[in-house]
Amino acid sequence: IILFVIGTFLSCDKKGELPNVYHSGALRTMMSGDISKTINLDTLSQKKHLYALGAFEGLQGEIQIFEGVSQSSTVKDSAIVIENEIEGSASLLVYTQVEKWGENSSFNFASKTDLESLLMNEAKKVGLDTEKPFPFILEGKISELQWHVINWNPKDSVHTHKKHQDSGLNGIITNENVRILGFYSNKHKAIFTHHSSNVHMHFTSKDQSLAGHVDDLKIKDSIILKLPKL
Repeated sequence: IILFVIGTFLSCDKKGELPNVYHSGALRTMMSGDISKTINLDTLSQKKHLYALGAFEGLQGEIQIFEGVSQSSTVKDSAIVIENEIEGSASLLVYTQVEKWGENSSFNFASKTDLESLLMNEAKKVGLDTEKPFPFILEGKISELQWHVINWNPKDSVHTHKKHQDSGLNGIITNENVRILGFYSNKHKAIFTHHSSNVHMHFTSKDQSLAGHVDDLKIKDSIILKLPKL
């Protein structure tokens, strides 16, 4: 009985754990020319509180899933098409399940590099283990966001980051409200973050007419940062 009571007390006092981050495929594999399927998306469709980003098989579009709702984007007839079903397959996917998010203060920053420092500091403040990958959400008005939606030519076997950006549609949006899903890790370069970055981010516009990969980001006023609530 005593052991039971002690165990119950400790379990109630135990701090929540950081949700696991999983990935399928790797950027370095794709850059070497292998853009084949690594996971079927429908195997994740029943997972609760699912958040995911990545690239469709063959690099035929961008995957972004918020709270189990797909806002994935593809290019058809030189236009962005938003896909609302969690279906198809991915060459690269990063995903997690987050039941509750903690809302931090508003922040501003001038670049993705500044954002990385901000994420590290804020994650430590709320008790996240920054040696493990973690998801985050940004919500609010951006000053400038550079984006692309990949639409790779299957006959092209030579991959570069610039060619990925230019292969489909790309652009810059300014002073618009967006929702951004990102994953931070200082241990997954060339796996699910590029070799020069610790973050991988995708976005959707407030009216859900545009969504894709975030190439760079500036916030002059402020934006809400959300981190998993432990």
